[in-house]
Amino acid sequence: MADLRVDPLSGRFVAIAPGRAGRPGANTARIDPPTEEELETCPFCEGREDQTPPEVLVVPEVPGREANTPGWSVRVVPNKYPAFDHPEVVVHAPQHVRSLAELDRPQLELVAEAWRLRAVAAAAEGRVLFAGVNEGRAAGASLPHSHSQIVALDEEPPIPRAERHDGCRLCEVLGRELADETRVVAEADGLVLLCPFASRAPYECLIAPVNHDENGFGPRLGDAFALAARALARLAELDAPRPANLWLHESGHWHLELLPRLNVFAAFELGAGHYINTLPPEQAAAELRG
Repeated sequence: MADLRVDPLSGRFVAIAPGRAGRPGANTARIDPPTEEELETCPFCEGREDQTPPEVLVVPEVPGREANTPGWSVRVVPNKYPAFDHPEVVVHAPQHVRSLAELDRPQLELVAEAWRLRAVAAAAEGRVLFAGVNEGRAAGASLPHSHSQIVALDEEPPIPRAERHDGCRLCEVLGRELADETRVVAEADGLVLLCPFASRAPYECLIAPVNHDENGFGPRLGDAFALAARALARLAELDAPRPANLWLHESGHWHLELLPRLNVFAAFELGAGHYINTLPPEQAAAELRG
């Protein structure tokens, strides 16, 4: 029988059901190595700036550099295929990398700075920035070169808004998790990386400040990226590079959610809102700790 759990932040239901891990077709999503065609045609690589819309930002600014030419470190361009107003793409590096796990700490800080600057620009227009990362086609990435999707919205999205209650439930959750330690993977720079009690999928991670902090686009975002990159690198060591989604909930007690896509969400998850996870988060945390 499954172990039925309720996520204390969102209220969603999760069934921890290890017995379903052996069903046909389970746990098949992987990221294949790059092909020669991918390397030769990627529009996000340095030197192919003419294949994207004109940039709106580079980080850091390079004195004397002409716009839309080589010589950048992180580049922000309008999304070529918008679904909302003001969508943009943050290209994480000029070289062809496919994951946050391949970026060093200084480069992750530059990505965080690009998010901050675009959040400030959105706030100046009375908008709220939603930022996330898709890695691998199974996670929704149309191009394999590591990048973020950011969208300036007129109001806070419904999911992060629903997580805020009277008092801070995340503070309560972190207090319990740090006392128990079973699902804690790592602590660093005042942040904690853990596998949530009601994880939706194998190796799901939550990264948050240990103490209450409402500045999601603040100075510790790069540190949070480093913990996420550490988890992705460890997951690749355990088996193979895997598709994953990452996003920031920046209001209230801010946090990153990292969702590896080892399984496929089917009708029960999408229609009923009840998730089935074949790997207990306690075991996932132990494996990620190594």
